[in-house]
Amino acid sequence: MNEDFTGTPFVSYNVLAQAEGFDSVYVADIPIYDGEEAVLPVTLVPMQAGQGRQVQTQIAVGAPAVSMSGERRQEGPAPEDSSYVLRQVVIPNPITVHLGTPASSASNVQVTFPDYVKNVASSEIYPTWPEAALRANIYAIITFALNRVYTEWYRSKGYSFDITNSTAYDQAFVYGRPIYGSISRIVDEIFNEYVRRKGQSAPYFTSFCNGTTATCQGLSQWGTVTLAEQGKTPLAILRTYYPDDIEIAETNIMTNMLSSYPGTPLRVGSSGLDVQTIQTYLGRIRRNYPAIPVITDAPGTFGESTRAAVTKFQSVFNLASDGIVGKSTWYKISSLYSAVARLAELDSEGISLGIGTVPPNAILRQGSRGQDVITLQYLLDVASEYYASVPAPDQDGIFGSGTRESVMAFQRAMNIAADGIVGQVTWRKLYDVYHGIGENVPVPPPSPGPSYTEYTVRPGDSLWLIAQRYNTTVEAIKSLNGLTSDALDVGRVLRIPAAQTSPSYTEYTVRPGDSLWLIARRYGTTVEAIKSLNGLASDALDVGWVLRIPTAQSGDYGEYTVRAGDTLWVIARRFGTTVEAIKSLNGLTSDLLSIGQVLRIPGR
Repeated sequence: MNEDFTGTPFVSYNVLAQAEGFDSVYVADIPIYDGEEAVLPVTLVPMQAGQGRQVQTQIAVGAPAVSMSGERRQEGPAPEDSSYVLRQVVIPNPITVHLGTPASSASNVQVTFPDYVKNVASSEIYPTWPEAALRANIYAIITFALNRVYTEWYRSKGYSFDITNSTAYDQAFVYGRPIYGSISRIVDEIFNEYVRRKGQSAPYFTSFCNGTTATCQGLSQWGTVTLAEQGKTPLAILRTYYPDDIEIAETNIMTNMLSSYPGTPLRVGSSGLDVQTIQTYLGRIRRNYPAIPVITDAPGTFGESTRAAVTKFQSVFNLASDGIVGKSTWYKISSLYSAVARLAELDSEGISLGIGTVPPNAILRQGSRGQDVITLQYLLDVASEYYASVPAPDQDGIFGSGTRESVMAFQRAMNIAADGIVGQVTWRKLYDVYHGIGENVPVPPPSPGPSYTEYTVRPGDSLWLIAQRYNTTVEAIKSLNGLTSDALDVGRVLRIPAAQTSPSYTEYTVRPGDSLWLIARRYGTTVEAIKSLNGLASDALDVGWVLRIPTAQSGDYGEYTVRAGDTLWVIARRFGTTVEAIKSLNGLTSDLLSIGQVLRIPGR
């Protein structure tokens, strides 16, 4: 626990695993800590026919990297060599690790992403640290790896791996080492969560060093222990080293379909999301290279102004100036975009392009693979949240039978030909549903108790935001909950003082595709009124943020008598409202209904 301790805070063990007819494994210098379980998985390989004697695999573990004095150079390369970006944040399944420096001839290994994170955390830090310190470090480890994958950092340079085990460039990884129980438990819980800046999708570049023998711009591993002992939460610890507007997000996309290039050149007449992506990238690059002309074509349409911008870009960067976005031009545009947006540096701007507003132009069917399939599966997953007949497919980038079943169910729900093939009609329906999904699901304000209501802290929350949302003050919340600092833990339940007067607003959770203009139109109010009520200085919105929406005070509701077969979900859909709104209006604490029960239905 003490960064100044000069001794060895563990006992080293050696393990020899052997069995007749198998090659043996020898694992040396395993750190064993007081009260901390270490699990060593060992795979013994059968001896080959005619093999005279056993071959021994030797693995050296050693002290964690935090106790070493090696230099950390976790930086992005120069702008002209920078990497390009994937469309969405994905978990690589598996992740490919190079067991050496990037240019070395060392071998590659493939492991599942959770196993990779467990290995790195066990190799980097002490498992006996306070839990908040462990979680902060594990978030940094996860996000660093996802940033390398998202920016295709090594693969863009022709390497066949995602990340290295060199602490000079990336993070420690010892293939075949034991994993500690405290670390394994946390990783199983948060392996798909990562750090990003609000309003952006890119994993933040969470560089780190030990903070004692090596210092850096990013997180101090030993510093996290000090902050944890002061009672700070993992997010508060991370905000000490990274920008104040970072938050914890999650991705459920697990795939080995990792390539940003669409596979075919883009030229005049091309259309779809890949075109919109290139237009977005060139628009951002133009801020740094103003010689590139403005693109006036409609988003997703490759017209003459897009061709002119591509041609000028090619001329500036010594590419064949043909106005066609082939593989080399795609990579260079993506590379420069990543550079000017600094996706792999601490002051990263990040991006929020996501799926854009224009569907892909590809026709997908069973057997299709790649990034467009990932986008399809993501949209179907969102749709499944609101259409009970649509099953959520695995988000793996492979169009299998499960994805086909989900597509056909969606097509039937939309009253279009249910052929399981995704053409432009199905794409457009998916995008319409995605961007309009929130129109009939406003989140009503919670029902207060006699003196307070309860609120569960979400990623990105702060006491100030919660106080603004509930028309109270930071001090009132801290007093009611016995808080001595502003630090909050995601998932913590806070008691919120009841407002003295009933607020004339409802609450709405921002969803992908939302804008202030769309929300204002949906609720019959104005952008200015929403910004004023929420203290917003700009039009930027973050998915998941709860907005207060001005409404006229009204007790307007209808009554409905529960019948056989009714559920809250069925009733909510029938009347164009939400389950939460019905439960709030009726003071329900569960989804159970009784036949003959009279419910008040919000609105009409």
